[in-house]
Amino acid sequence: MQSAEDMRAHLTSRAAEDSAFRAQLVADPKSVMNQEFGITVPENIDIVVHESDMRTVHLALPPSPVLGEEQLEAIAAGLCCCG
Repeated sequence: MQSAEDMRAHLTSRAAEDSAFRAQLVADPKSVMNQEFGITVPENIDIVVHESDMRTVHLALPPSPVLGEEQLEAIAAGLCCCG
């Protein structure tokens, strides 16, 4: 299995070379992840693709260390919610 960084590099490189692939990645990243890597992304996980330009910088922050009610309930139920 590839690392997350390897997958990101692959997707970024391919999207730079293939405009149809780029459009599909933006429109339906879960489907592309499945096609490219055989990964099925769970329904409760969202993937958002941001297209950068010369005037916009995107900063991705990690999840808040403070757990919300939904996360606490999932933990209490024995479900993984934060990994």
